Amino acid sequence: MTETAPLRALALVCSLKPSPAPSSSELMARQVLEALEEHGVTGDLVRVVDHAVHPGVEVDMGDGDAWPGIRDRLMAADILLLSTPTWVGHMSSVAQRVLERLDAELSERDEQGRPRVFGKVGAVAVVGNEDGAHKISADVMQAFSDVGFTVPAQAATYWNGEAMQGVDYLDLDETPEAVASTTATLAANAAHLARLLEATPYPPVG
Repeated sequence: MTETAPLRALALVCSLKPSPAPSSSELMARQVLEALEEHGVTGDLVRVVDHAVHPGVEVDMGDGDAWPGIRDRLMAADILLLSTPTWVGHMSSVAQRVLERLDAELSERDEQGRPRVFGKVGAVAVVGNEDGAHKISADVMQAFSDVGFTVPAQAATYWNGEAMQGVDYLDLDETPEAVASTTATLAANAAHLARLLEATPYPPVG
């Protein structure tokens, strides 16, 4: 299949650190976006903590809620990447809030009865100095599937530092080969699947 169809990706960085603080989660997200560019996918990035995303499970939680604006950018994208640090073995609270807000998509339908995120691809990136990347990836990918995203093969890339040490992904002199290879595979598979879904959408529901 040729790679001529224009595709867009949105990376939601779920660091607990507001900009402009350096963020390992943002670094990895940018690396995924760069890998996607090699497959004709243009990317955008949002550090979620910089925005007043209110708690809740509705599309719009009212006055001052920044999620509707972020959601507009998500709806304009074909691929969603959620990038999160690991804290006490779990995704960040910011990432959890994003998944809670995505729950609203279960009731948002297109004219053919399909959830509006049908046809969009979901992927995940995880960094941290402690174990938890596989559990976080599993939780995020299950949540993506629940609300209607499609998850490609090997849709997670991650890095875990040595246990009980203080080295961050940002501190590395170079990206480990295993991480770079996994990121490249994620990007290739996500772009391929997004093009397939664009060419052959899911059937109507109901």
